[in-house]
Amino acid sequence: MATRSPALSWTTVVPVLAAIVLALTWGRDLNTLLVIVVAVVLAGTVLAAVHHAEVVAHRVGEPFGSLVLAVAVTIIEVALIVTLMVSGGPESASLARDTVFAAVMITCNGIVGIALMAGAIRHSFTHFNAEGTGAALATVATLATLSLVLPTFTTSQAGPEFSGPQLAFAALASLALYGMFVFTQTVRHRDFFLPVETESGSTDADGDGHADPPTAKAALLSLGLLLVALIAVVGLAKVESPAIEAGVKAIGFPPSFVGVVIALLVLLPETLAALRAALRERVQISLNLAYGSAMASIGLTIPAIALATLWLDGPLVLGLGATQMVLFGLTMVVSVLTVVPGRATRLQGGVHLVLLAAFLFLAVNP
Repeated sequence: MATRSPALSWTTVVPVLAAIVLALTWGRDLNTLLVIVVAVVLAGTVLAAVHHAEVVAHRVGEPFGSLVLAVAVTIIEVALIVTLMVSGGPESASLARDTVFAAVMITCNGIVGIALMAGAIRHSFTHFNAEGTGAALATVATLATLSLVLPTFTTSQAGPEFSGPQLAFAALASLALYGMFVFTQTVRHRDFFLPVETESGSTDADGDGHADPPTAKAALLSLGLLLVALIAVVGLAKVESPAIEAGVKAIGFPPSFVGVVIALLVLLPETLAALRAALRERVQISLNLAYGSAMASIGLTIPAIALATLWLDGPLVLGLGATQMVLFGLTMVVSVLTVVPGRATRLQGGVHLVLLAAFLFLAVNP
């Protein structure tokens, strides 16, 4: 029987189709039918992105695979934030804060909670490396505090904003912290971020619980298609945003909730990839994705926004409100208690998911 060409696979066709749909719909007002078509294509593209991310991750190995997906998604997310800020006027002053904070809550509670819950349901306990995961969590906590909490309390500028020098310091500190973490994760202490061996062991040739890695050609093809898919995901989310805004307004939700919806769409590939890793008893990869995405979201967004302020007019609101700070503080405390033992049960996953539900509920009812 003849084998099907990779070029005819749905995971190859869907990203290309999504790019075409994006080109045809960008900047247009969509009717109801087109909104549905874009939503269907968007969902398929998310699934294709997860597939190609796993192919690349399998080829390059951990923790590089998790890093590829986290950085790729975040770079495109940053581009989307800057684009919306340029076109949004004064109403977009808090867009960067809202988007980054939503990303932090979705990754640290949503992705972590789903991974721990799924892994514990399948395997009773989930095991991970507390040293590497703890280092990642500490970096996320420091980045978020420097960039999102301190602006609420500084006095050089009126309101929850940084002055120019303070914003420059936060940007440089974010880059430095992110750079140090990437060096630690990929070079100095790479073993801290590898999946923990369990009693079930490994049976494949390279000892990672998978089939043998794909060829270099297949991995390069998947890398290219992954980038196309991620660009399409963010672009189609932007195309859908007017319909989302209209829907949010129609049901009486605050306008800021639109940013939460778009953040959920953008982070869907990482969420699904983390879920699939957890079901294969590789929760460390899920946590690498979660905390790596949160870290990249802050460490790359804040410097990019700092540069963008050179030509953007209007204030840049970065400081969190009281409710947001309570949720962030509770998330960090719970995360520490989750990470320290190096293993977790369904309870820990459930606690994180309840915190995500609280964030989403309070985003709707501030």
